[in-house]
Amino acid sequence: MENSLSKYQQLVQRSAGHYKAFLYDCDGTLADNMPVHALTYIQIAKDKGITITGEIIDEFAGLPVPAVVKEINKRYNTDFDPDEFAEIRLKLYHDEYINKLLPVDHVVDHLKAHVGKVRIAVVSGGTRDAVEKTLKVLGIAELVETLVCAGETPRGKPFPDPFLAAAEKLGIDPKDCLVFEDGDPGVQSAIAAGMDAIRIDQLD
Repeated sequence: MENSLSKYQQLVQRSAGHYKAFLYDCDGTLADNMPVHALTYIQIAKDKGITITGEIIDEFAGLPVPAVVKEINKRYNTDFDPDEFAEIRLKLYHDEYINKLLPVDHVVDHLKAHVGKVRIAVVSGGTRDAVEKTLKVLGIAELVETLVCAGETPRGKPFPDPFLAAAEKLGIDPKDCLVFEDGDPGVQSAIAAGMDAIRIDQLD
């Protein structure tokens, strides 16, 4: 039975086959930093006199920060400037939070185990600066062949553009790519790109 296997073993089992490239999301997939990210949103809102909860951050996991801020504005009837909020949040994350993040061990171990066997990319809704620093903190920056980050494609997740861009950079057909994600927008993006996907947060 699959649930008797460790999460790492489940990933190995489910990723076996014809795949030539593994495309990993970063936040919440390789890095256990979604709680930390949520804290940055909550702190900035609090500094502006607004109380929000972390649930909305989890709900829109995978979307670029300005898109999440737009959802916060709708939900809480606030008028945060999405780009300004994103800029403040990035600085706060870098200055106070990024070094506190931990790896999602079974996903990071899976990536390490497949270096040299398949092509490896990271496809993230985060900024390139934040993603590069995150991968360095996790000790895997040099193992990743290519990155596709927020703002580097015409449309972000849940559209297929980021994953298609990664496949093109690697020179691999989308049907031969397997995506590892922790949120609905990322999975929708992968499926729209014609790729298989594994929700790492739904392993037993």
